[in-house]
Amino acid sequence: MRWAGLGTRGDKIPPMRNAWPAALWLCAALAQTGGWKVWSAREELRPDTAREGEWLVVRGGGRPESYGGWVRRVDGIRGGVWYRFTAEYRASGIAAENWQVVARVDWLDAKGSRAGQPEYAAWLERQADVTQISVSAPAPSSAVAARLELLLANAPAGEVRWRNARLEEIPAPAPRRIRVAAVNLKPERTAGAAESVEQFIRLVDERVEGRADLIVLPEGISVVGTGKSYVEVAESVPGPTTERLGDLARRRKAWVAAGLYERDGRAVYNTAVLLDREGRVAGKYRKVYLPREEVERGLTPGSAYPVFETDFGRVGLMICYDVFFPDPARALAAQGADVIVLPIWGGDETLAAARAIENQVFLVASGYDHPTYIMDPDGRRVAQAPHRGEVAVAEIDLSRRYTDPWLGDMRTRRLKEIRLDVPVPLPGRLR
Repeated sequence: MRWAGLGTRGDKIPPMRNAWPAALWLCAALAQTGGWKVWSAREELRPDTAREGEWLVVRGGGRPESYGGWVRRVDGIRGGVWYRFTAEYRASGIAAENWQVVARVDWLDAKGSRAGQPEYAAWLERQADVTQISVSAPAPSSAVAARLELLLANAPAGEVRWRNARLEEIPAPAPRRIRVAAVNLKPERTAGAAESVEQFIRLVDERVEGRADLIVLPEGISVVGTGKSYVEVAESVPGPTTERLGDLARRRKAWVAAGLYERDGRAVYNTAVLLDREGRVAGKYRKVYLPREEVERGLTPGSAYPVFETDFGRVGLMICYDVFFPDPARALAAQGADVIVLPIWGGDETLAAARAIENQVFLVASGYDHPTYIMDPDGRRVAQAPHRGEVAVAEIDLSRRYTDPWLGDMRTRRLKEIRLDVPVPLPGRLR
């Protein structure tokens, strides 16, 4: 690994009028400690700063408009090469760490102007009493330097202490290509849950040729076609349906996701299960957003949005009506989900695409009245199965970056800029 010159006092920040648009450089404080300078967009926005031992400290100073912190230029950046930016911090008095604690890399070209778009460090790991924040990204082709930023944004009672900021050259990530299959089938007039489930398994065996890393079946595979109620087909997890799906997963050496109805004591849930390549139940998700029709038929809503580790990445599950609301997909993306699996009966296609786009994740839908498809983070269907008895199959690369030329990497940027701290009024309350 190659370290990008962070240890010398020879690192220099170019004249502010050349390094960035003038409006953003109206204030660049003169204080400098170990190559770091204090910066704010305007003098009247300048936060309180101090150097206390190993810590670079930024305080809001009781001013809600305060925005700024420590910056440093690093030369020797090579365009097209991947870098990892990390820093450690301790924060207190801060309402929303995700957007008020800001660590960022701004790439610079040979003229000191911005090259490409900045990269936000958005991925957090709690380590004892400190938090490590990081991002990995390729330097734009025209970049020759990087400006590292350790900031505090609009937190009047807040304090953030920074240390161990470093920019490290790393190998480009290897592709994470997986082959995904989503099933379009709606059994009719079956003898019961076992027969309906068996039809799905037969279709997979008949239509999914070769390797599959992830196989997705629709919502409620244990009730569709049976004429029975949700409660009548409800079973434990693990139970008969997960046992049959486990056999499929084991034989195909694939992860398998599907929806069923789960009984737990007196409660019955609309549940999606995920089985690993050995046929074991790796996790389950209980549908949070129940439409009134399911509530009236005795179902209980879930209360969590879990994400599951697989051998190819992180998988999140949603079910049908969840797609009408932004928070299920947002919660899964916030936990690093690479793929959201959507077993669905029927739902809004536009909103489904919005969930993929706004969270920059792959979305795999298997439906009855909703289409069956594999969608990329830009909302494009890379494969679909429009007819019954068909399977949508595609190879997707989970390591690919989907960036906007004007906005940059919206997956991490959205994590850093989303405002979850602004109170939402009680829905429907007019007074």
